[in-house]
Formats: sequence, structure tokens, C-alpha cells
Amino acid sequence: MQGGMNAPHTPIQPASFDSIENAARKTLPEHAMEELAIVEKELSTITDSVKKAPVYWKLGKVWQEHKQYPVAAYYYGLSAKLENSEKNLNFAGQLFLDLMQRSGSPAVTMWEAQQSIACFQRSMELNPKNDTVKMALAAAYIEGVGETMQGVQLLLGITREKPDNIPANLMLGRLAIQSGQYDKAVGRFETVLKQEPKNTEAMYFLAETYKGKGDKQKAIELFEKCKEIVNNPEFDKEIDNYINSFK
Repeated sequence: MQGGMNAPHTPIQPASFDSIENAARKTLPEHAMEELAIVEKELSTITDSVKKAPVYWKLGKVWQEHKQYPVAAYYYGLSAKLENSEKNLNFAGQLFLDLMQRSGSPAVTMWEAQQSIACFQRSMELNPKNDTVKMALAAAYIEGVGETMQGVQLLLGITREKPDNIPANLMLGRLAIQSGQYDKAVGRFETVLKQEPKNTEAMYFLAETYKGKGDKQKAIELFEKCKEIVNNPEFDKEIDNYINSFK
């Protein structure tokens, strides 16, 4: 349950798509190169950009089948933008977001975050009311490109309209812990726990908040309660070790 949302401190130059695609090509077996060549040839015969959309999607599929997910996501995104399809923009945006959250290279992570943002922004133009997309866009801003305030504004927009929104309150609570705004964090997590008394994420981070405030006893009580709900020996051991580290 522990996971940071630390913004990068130094500006990172995003990788270029060409460099990502070229590196991916070098890993492909010959039959995959042949499959790509067939689709690329089909693409080269089309002049109408809208008609290219399904072929870009097909190209994405080939890359995905060979586990080259960043390149696949790029072609899915291209296709979705040409079609102006909310569903496909969200699919590509979410794929980029998932890749961004487990990418090893800072430059590739930055590129994936930017691609994710572009897809979700376009999706929001089509449907400005989709809170799930706003949450995903906020995550891309905060975790991907380090533009925390952009993300926070999106989250606050959700909670202004829907004060009880659970995912937005959880994310705002975690951000409040990071910036040392413990009273704000308490409010966010308590809002969640009023609706879902057994929400272990809210309970865990509320315990972290009290630990940050210096109220060790309250933190330990909440961690113990968390253990009861999760009911997992490994988790118990992890929490016990953690409690012993600050008792």
C-alpha cells in the first residue's frame, strides 16, 4: 500500500518516438518484421487520413502481439485521435498511464506521460464530465510529468462537484501527506471512511497522517485496525515491523 507520487526534481527530456520504435524493431523476430511490413505497405497506399485510423489500430495490434507496448500504445493513440473516439482515446491513454507507472527509463516515462495526457485531454474535450478520465489525467500530471498543481486542480474540480468522491479524496489525501498538510489529509481520509468504514487504503494513510502529526498512539490503533480487516499474516508482519520502527 505504500507508493509515492514524487515529482521529478530535474527537468527530464522525453524520449523520442523514433528512438523508442527503432529500439523496439531491433528486438523483433523476422516473422514480426514481415507482419509489420504488410500493414505498413497498406498504410502507405492510403491518402485519406481518417481511413488510416483502422490501419494504425491494426499496426498497434501487431506491436502489442510482440509485447512492444509503448509502440503499440502510440499507434492506438494515433488511430483514436483520427477517429475522435472517446472509448479508444481512453484505452490508449490508460495503456500509456499503466506503462508510465512501471517504466524503467525516466525519458521513456516522461514520453509516456505526455502521450497519456494528450489522449485524456482529447477525450475530455469529447466528454468533460468523465471523472474517471479526470482522475487518470491527474495521475499522469502528478506522477508522470511532475506538474502536481495541474493534477490537484483536476482533483479539486471533482470534489467541488462531488465532495464524497472516494478516488479523488484518496489521492488528495496522499498528496496532502507529502506536502505536510496533515489536517487536510485527515479530512480527506475521514470523508472516505465515513462512506466505507473498511476502506483499508484510507485507514492505512490516515494512520500515516497521525504518525506524521506525531500522534503515535492513534497511528498504531489505526494500523492495528487495518491488520484486522486485511487479515493476512504477511501484511501483519509488515505492519508490526513498521510499528516497531517508530514506537
